[in-house]
Parts: sequence; C-alpha cells; structure tokens
Amino acid sequence: MQKHQDLPELHNLSNNLINLRKQKGLTQQEVSAKLNITYQSYQAYELGSATPSLINFIKLAKFFDVSYNSLLE
Repeated sequence: MQKHQDLPELHNLSNNLINLRKQKGLTQQEVSAKLNITYQSYQAYELGSATPSLINFIKLAKFFDVSYNSLLE
C-alpha cells in the first residue's frame, strides 16, 4: 500500500478533511457518526493512510458542501 507521501492527492485530501472538519467545529467521531462511516476509517482518511471508497468520497464532499475536485486540490 502506498503512503500519502507517494500520492500528493491523498496528502491534499487528508489536509482538506482536517481543515473542513475544524471549520465546522466537529470532532472526527462526530463526522464519522453523521456520515455513518466508522471512526477508524474516517481517522485513516485524515491521516492519509487510507482512501475513501467512492461512496464515502461522495458523502464527504456533500457533507462538507464542496466539489469533489476541491477535496483533492
């Protein structure tokens, strides 16, 4: 498995998720509960150690009200 240093998009995704979550004043547990994603999975997205499935990627973009591209930029 590649680490986020090898995939700049993953690094951007993890940073963007952290920033968006903090802007909403939410914890990782709150976001994961609202999206029906396990806490461990969401935490791994923010750490850049896992990539969300397409379904979860869509959920994240809708929840944070951002475009799909902006999650990766």
